[in-house]
Amino acid sequence: MTIRLRLTLWYSGLLAATLIVFGCAIYFFVNMNTYGEIKNSLRQQSNSIQFYGKNFSNELKLGGVGGLYEPDLYLQIVNYREGYISLDTTMKQMGLEFPYPKASKNPDRGFEKARVSINGHSYMFLIYQRPLYLEDGSLVGLAQVGTFVGSEERFLAGVRSILIFSSLAVLLIAFTVGLFLARQVLQPIERVIRSTEKIQNGSDLSVRIPMEGPKDEIGRLVYTLNIMLARLEMAYNGLDESYRAQRRFVSDASHELRTPLTTIRGNIELLQRMWTKTMDPKAADGIVLALDAQRLEMSNEAMQDISAEAKRMSTLVNDLLALARADAGYVMEKVPLPMFPLVEEVARRAQLLPRTAEWRVGDLSVLSGATVIGNHEYLQQLLFIFIENAFKYTSEGYIELSAKRTDDQVGVIIRDTGIGMDPEEVPHIFDRFYRIDESRGKTVGTGLGLSIAKWIIDEHRGSIEVTTIEGEGSTFVIWLPLHFSEPDSSTIIEAEDREEH
Repeated sequence: MTIRLRLTLWYSGLLAATLIVFGCAIYFFVNMNTYGEIKNSLRQQSNSIQFYGKNFSNELKLGGVGGLYEPDLYLQIVNYREGYISLDTTMKQMGLEFPYPKASKNPDRGFEKARVSINGHSYMFLIYQRPLYLEDGSLVGLAQVGTFVGSEERFLAGVRSILIFSSLAVLLIAFTVGLFLARQVLQPIERVIRSTEKIQNGSDLSVRIPMEGPKDEIGRLVYTLNIMLARLEMAYNGLDESYRAQRRFVSDASHELRTPLTTIRGNIELLQRMWTKTMDPKAADGIVLALDAQRLEMSNEAMQDISAEAKRMSTLVNDLLALARADAGYVMEKVPLPMFPLVEEVARRAQLLPRTAEWRVGDLSVLSGATVIGNHEYLQQLLFIFIENAFKYTSEGYIELSAKRTDDQVGVIIRDTGIGMDPEEVPHIFDRFYRIDESRGKTVGTGLGLSIAKWIIDEHRGSIEVTTIEGEGSTFVIWLPLHFSEPDSSTIIEAEDREEH
């Protein structure tokens, strides 16, 4: 429920309660004034009835029968003891008789309204009744004085109708006007909401909420929000500049580190070849005989360690460079690529990688004719990341490369019988520098390979499916969307010509 509707309902509810109280008060006073004099007359006429002694029938006196009674007043006396009713002359002529309670109910003194039928017509009477007692306190009769109040009842019914319908009309008008006024009052908040939604959807923190109207509570809110947006823009720009500087630093550092690492690796390999020739027993001039074989062996081991570390640092730098490109929003150049020759080349080159498990190549024929929009180098890197991971974590058994295809996707499958992993680890394996605890310290790696693979998959609008059982192995399925080339117009024309002939 909106604030506008809640405000209107609260306002209308308070107004309705006020109208009800006001209407009831008006009706009470009108009713009291309408029946006040009539009730006084009925009470006076009833009190004028005098009753003395012990014999009800003989000592009952109707005070002032000869004109003492006011016009339009009717008198009825009920004799409970002897069981008859005394009516005044007018009531006898009209055939009018008031209803009365039984003696067993001990009637009280007071006013009652009763609808009485006269000659088939119904009339409303106001009746004042007074019980009559003997000196010993026993009830013997009931004196009833009544008058016709039909005009008063019609008047009060009209008052009730006017109060009800006028209250409903006022309430309806107030609800409508209140809804309109609430909308006008909350219109500045609607502008604030629309402006903030534009800022959210456009991600442009330089947009400000327009200041309109007086500087009331809404104006102060708009002013405060604009100041907050200005500070957020400054903070965001500062962070964005820091991120850009960080990405530039990582990219530049990666570029700068690649050159000395390449030089180190080249020199180490040259020295390794030189020491290997020197340690060869068949080397010319018998130089090996003049050198300390143990020192040569230690030097060779040191160079191997340096070469391994330099290779690892080169891999780390290359991975950091790839991730820096990803963070910087690098867009790959993608063209239509046939999948079969690409995967076949990867399978051929993978068999030359160091491994201890068997390398198997399954059925790749489903890739024939399959084309994707992608980058040849990055797709090869993607497949080698998963294959090298499988070689790394599979000490025995086999690693198999196969493929499958659906109507709109092609999947490359890398299955291994290695150590597998806990299924709870799967959501984290694509995080940067994340490595599974069981393999930590047993295998060499930076923990960046799968992060790069995830970036390449996302850039190609693909997905990855992981199935793993701890201690039994893992299966990775790389899904890439197929590209269907549209036939050119010349092919369509030739086909139509053949159909015509």
